[in-house]
Amino acid sequence: MACRCCAEGRRHSSILYSILRSQEERAGPAAGPAPRGCPCGSRRRVALRSPQVACKAASAVLVKTLRFVQNVPCFQELPLEEQLLLVRSCWAPLLLLGLAQDRVHLETVESAEPSMLQRILTARQHGERPPAAGRPHHGPHLPSAGEIQAIKGFLAKCWSLDISTKEYAYLKGTVLFNPDLPGLQCTQYIEGLQREAQQALNEHIRLIHRGDEARFAKLNVVLSLLRSINANVVAELFFRPIIGAVNMDDMLLEMLCAKL
Repeated sequence: MACRCCAEGRRHSSILYSILRSQEERAGPAAGPAPRGCPCGSRRRVALRSPQVACKAASAVLVKTLRFVQNVPCFQELPLEEQLLLVRSCWAPLLLLGLAQDRVHLETVESAEPSMLQRILTARQHGERPPAAGRPHHGPHLPSAGEIQAIKGFLAKCWSLDISTKEYAYLKGTVLFNPDLPGLQCTQYIEGLQREAQQALNEHIRLIHRGDEARFAKLNVVLSLLRSINANVVAELFFRPIIGAVNMDDMLLEMLCAKL
């Protein structure tokens, strides 16, 4: 039996795009492609140069992103359990899209966390048992240089494409309405919304960027870059330095149920 959302999908799906199109256009300088580092350097641990500033910016973008989500009538039609499943699975890519849209730059520094080789040599020097490879290191997990470079590379890609506010909105709709999540009940409804978001993005590109036939494919590359970024890395980078061992599920539930 189809859920209420699926039955009402056709009536409400078109409302999504009136919300997506309501955002104002923003402009800013485009950034060049991020340089590639050597594989050994990608394993170095790095931290934000100004974690308080970055966390404040990320928190503001997260609030703005969840407000955007809550203002989509099609999302509101879903049961609360479905809403939570969707938000828990996509909060990180939505946040990164928001950071790119607001042109939030990341300044990082190499941390003092010792490498595996340093830990082994230090342990031997003090007559201790060397740590085994793959053994979890006690204390907060600092993102590696490679993980940070993936985020910076994503931001640089977005800025190089000079993505418009409407295109960001359609990308967010594609990310938000993911019908492949385990446990969803309104899969047909959600799949239809994702398909319409992609169609609307394609139509917008054909109207605004008539001479750039590859732009739709380029924007889908942006989505593929998002999928390669771990949500735990995003939480560790932007929220742990200030909030500590934050439970993102609890924070998202509180924010989603609040009137942002």
